Amino acid sequence: MGNDGFDFSELTKFEKKLTEKVNNTMPKESRKFIKKEANNLNKKNKAVFKSKGIGQETGNLLKGFKAGKAYKYRGVWSARAFNNSPHAHLLNDGFMWEPHKNVAKGQSNKQTGEEKFIPGFHFMEEAAKAFESGFYSDVEEWLHEVFIKGL
Repeated sequence: MGNDGFDFSELTKFEKKLTEKVNNTMPKESRKFIKKEANNLNKKNKAVFKSKGIGQETGNLLKGFKAGKAYKYRGVWSARAFNNSPHAHLLNDGFMWEPHKNVAKGQSNKQTGEEKFIPGFHFMEEAAKAFESGFYSDVEEWLHEVFIKGL
């Protein structure tokens, strides 16, 4: 039930069925829409990344933001928005910093007590949260356009 006492469950079920029908009967349009949304999420990822002031705004990290191909996951069209730079996950999630340790020169791989956790910036999660409400409104708008065109 909504805050005002209305039960929206039937509308939610209808919207879900309409989405499933569109996914199955209009795969080309569905893939195109999902790919566009993945690109929009990447724009949000870049904006949040820049707003955090992480490193230089040039280089591999900023160039590494990509949108993957549309694919079906559990029967629903999906697309990934990611950063393919090898160190992006370290800046996003955080990492253990181990000073003066060089395993290549025969130093032990044991912890010395000098290790320090460097927290991540979590720019991907922040962008996903900011993107979520806009995505739902985009889906509703797209379903409305599809409904007007007729199935």
